[in-house]
Amino acid sequence: MRLPSVLIHLLFALLLFTGIGCAPTNPNVGQRGYTEEGKASYYSNKLHGRKMANGDKYSRHKLTAAHRTLPFGTKVKVTNLETNRSVKVKITDRGPFVKGRVVDLSEAAAKRLDYISAGIVPVRVKVVKPAPVR
Repeated sequence: MRLPSVLIHLLFALLLFTGIGCAPTNPNVGQRGYTEEGKASYYSNKLHGRKMANGDKYSRHKLTAAHRTLPFGTKVKVTNLETNRSVKVKITDRGPFVKGRVVDLSEAAAKRLDYISAGIVPVRVKVVKPAPVR
């Protein structure tokens, strides 16, 4: 009579530690690990010094980005899918508002991804640090 109880406990432990039977969970927008793919563009130099949606002035020399929905202050890793180069940037503005584009990067970030001459590049955007809680 003891044997079935031991087997049940062993089976439960096996399921628990291997993750079998657990539904996969995808992080919500803004949570660590949230990922999306699309195209990236970068800000024009003429926007340097203008106010962004978060209230700060845009600097083409800082590693910043615009995203439609990620909270301001979220840090993301943007990877150029053609070269596999990556850069970490902070979300400070809203946009892009062009279909298929998921992020607009500062000039400094675009240079790190080596796509200044191309203008637009396929990217993966992954949240590495959620925005600070206010």
